[in-house]
Amino acid sequence: MSAVISTVPSASRAARTKILNRVFIYGLLVIFAIIYLMPLFVMLVTSFKTMDEIQNGNMLSLPSAPTLEPWIKAWGETCVGLTCAGIKGYFWNSIKMVVPAVAISTILGSLNGYVLTKWRFPGHTLVFGLMLFACFIPFQSVLLPMATILGSLGRFGNTLRNEIGLSFGFGNPTVNLVIVHVVYGLGFTTLFFRNYYEAFPTELVKAAQVDGAGFFQIFWRIMLPNSLPIIVVAVIYQFTNIWNDFLFASAYAGTGESMPMTVALNNVVNTSTGVVEYNVNMAAAMIAAMPTLLVYILAGRYFVRGLMAGAVKG
Repeated sequence: MSAVISTVPSASRAARTKILNRVFIYGLLVIFAIIYLMPLFVMLVTSFKTMDEIQNGNMLSLPSAPTLEPWIKAWGETCVGLTCAGIKGYFWNSIKMVVPAVAISTILGSLNGYVLTKWRFPGHTLVFGLMLFACFIPFQSVLLPMATILGSLGRFGNTLRNEIGLSFGFGNPTVNLVIVHVVYGLGFTTLFFRNYYEAFPTELVKAAQVDGAGFFQIFWRIMLPNSLPIIVVAVIYQFTNIWNDFLFASAYAGTGESMPMTVALNNVVNTSTGVVEYNVNMAAAMIAAMPTLLVYILAGRYFVRGLMAGAVKG
């Protein structure tokens, strides 16, 4: 009887300890979530306020009379440098840069991962090591070499234009940024796909070879259809990095009409044409952040799942 009585308090203490630990953990998570989301909350509510309410009200208060005027002005009327046509043109510049850069780097990374795992060649480990090393090269160290290469491509484009009337985009700022981001992101996408394909059954590839399938047939019909998790990872990673890039964009796109969204947003904030319109600036920042937020909201749950998909072999 005494043994039974002694186990009851110990069980209740264990239950109380478990509850306290859970309350402590979730409490910390809530606190850090509030700290992390507070800037986003301030940006969002400020973008729906009038200037009078911003100047006379509380930064954390909800808008008393919500208005879409700051969003409309940020999209089509705000001044970017000396041009007051909004940020819509620069938003589409970013779309035209991000979509091909993400698509090309993902396809090339998948091909590299496929070759490095299923079509091994002498020195494949060295090649993968060099590509992995490229992932750790700082952005700043490649600015001048990349500028030299892009300058040569621009001169080549001018030569083509003079000879055949077409430059094929060589020398175009948007094309330059696509090339830069494809080259810089190729090491990461290769790493993702190589690790994923390392755990992919080699027997399927060998069986396809026995049936007469060639290199690209195996890739398009077997490897890619089974690569959706890691494709999502590569797309999210590349899209986020390329869309949010400022260094390459400011270095290679200049301040003209071809500059992407991040450079335009910086110019909106730094444009001094009288009163600083904080609501318009916040609306422009929210528009700039919207694509990456949507990508994470729609596909974020697949990100960790895709990273873990190739973590275990067998």
